[in-house]
Amino acid sequence: MIGLFGLVVFLFAFASDRNNARLVSSPAITFVGENNLFITNETVSKLLIQNYGGAKNVTKETLDLNKLEHTLKSNPMIKRAEVYVTVNGTLNAEIEQKTPLARVNTDVSYYIDDEGLSMPLSSNYSARVPLVTGFVDKNDLKNIFKIATKIKEDPFLKTNVIEIHQNETKELFLKMRQCKFLVQLGDLKLLNKKINNLKAFYQKSIKEKTLDNYSKVNLQFDNQVVCTKI
Repeated sequence: MIGLFGLVVFLFAFASDRNNARLVSSPAITFVGENNLFITNETVSKLLIQNYGGAKNVTKETLDLNKLEHTLKSNPMIKRAEVYVTVNGTLNAEIEQKTPLARVNTDVSYYIDDEGLSMPLSSNYSARVPLVTGFVDKNDLKNIFKIATKIKEDPFLKTNVIEIHQNETKELFLKMRQCKFLVQLGDLKLLNKKINNLKAFYQKSIKEKTLDNYSKVNLQFDNQVVCTKI
């Protein structure tokens, strides 16, 4: 029994040493979530190369997976990263990219992501999201984030809204696809009610073929839509 126990310990230690000494292969990179590649496989590989020579010809024992994950997460395009090594020595990196909701188009251009933070533009892919114009403070994106989230979640708004404008007093305006009028939201109080009023007005105007008769649609008043004719 003692001899058998010693043999098991020896084999386990031997297998463990061989496993730790195994060379890690080139990384297998997988993108999860949306398929829009704001960051490419090549960029991820370069991030790994800068830390561990691409993690190629490196033993499993010397590989710091936490450091690799931290390096990937530090990229402003990446929301989540998980790095692990399989038994056969394959290095895997699972990447979840950030999701842009709107694109700020002022003196400095950037996206606003689904966590309300700024996200740089990508040279690899351009997201089809509403533009944001006017007076926008990169450190105060709360209002823009809230209306951009509403637009993404609402099929009517997602189809029709092409621009969000914020003026000096943080009043919000919307520009709609194939419409001449400007939608004046004002503040974000009673937002759902305002959007429902806009939908009712839009459907009524479509039916009556009067959409092109207005230059402004004001939703700031309770239980009514105030329109300015051209």
